[in-house]
Amino acid sequence: MPRIFGFYELKARTKIVLIALLATILLTSSVVYVQAYHKLKPVYEVKTDKKVVALTFDISWGNNTPMPVIDILKKNDIKSTFFLSGPWVKQYPEVPKRIKEDGHEVASHGYRHINLSNLSKNEIKEEIMKAHNNIKEVTEVDANLIRTPNGDFNDQVIEAAHECNYEVIQWSTDSLDWMNPGVNSIVDRVSKKVHPGDVILMHASDTCKQTIEALPIVIKNLKDQGYEFVTVSELLKLNAQ
Repeated sequence: MPRIFGFYELKARTKIVLIALLATILLTSSVVYVQAYHKLKPVYEVKTDKKVVALTFDISWGNNTPMPVIDILKKNDIKSTFFLSGPWVKQYPEVPKRIKEDGHEVASHGYRHINLSNLSKNEIKEEIMKAHNNIKEVTEVDANLIRTPNGDFNDQVIEAAHECNYEVIQWSTDSLDWMNPGVNSIVDRVSKKVHPGDVILMHASDTCKQTIEALPIVIKNLKDQGYEFVTVSELLKLNAQ
């Protein structure tokens, strides 16, 4: 009988231990879930059924590629969002001025091309505002959208951007034109990955050697699929509807 009692007593204790462990796991999981749920995130896309996309371009180097890209957009009557590097804006002021004159959205690509997540919040804000001031000086635009250098971010970067009245914008389709993978590869990636509310990443820096040739085909393919082109700000307005 004592052995039997001991056996059942052991089972009871085991149940208590298991219940305690389960409670601990559930509590820990809940904390992790809440932290993940509240983790600050940039904008990758907008959820919508409308066949609209934002075609975006980053520019940090050179002045040979931007103008042909702008001409292609004008020929196709498309308004895009350009994320401009602070030093580049001052180096080639005629290009950002043309971007604004053609009705495109002027946005920021930060100042130094470094990972902002490695900096303190004050340093991040300094980087953002230095680029902001350059952009405003050249274009007279108070930019409020930023694509961080290298797409790098963490909670602190997003908090700093918000405190500077900026929204952090990423992308949901990367053309990979910055890798110069071949015109067909660029076109295929965008044409196959595009979806309603998409933010498409392309580049107009001189390091991107195939963007000029690929862009007209990308535009034609998206138009053939029934897509309309809007700026990022116009796309974001769909969230409020």
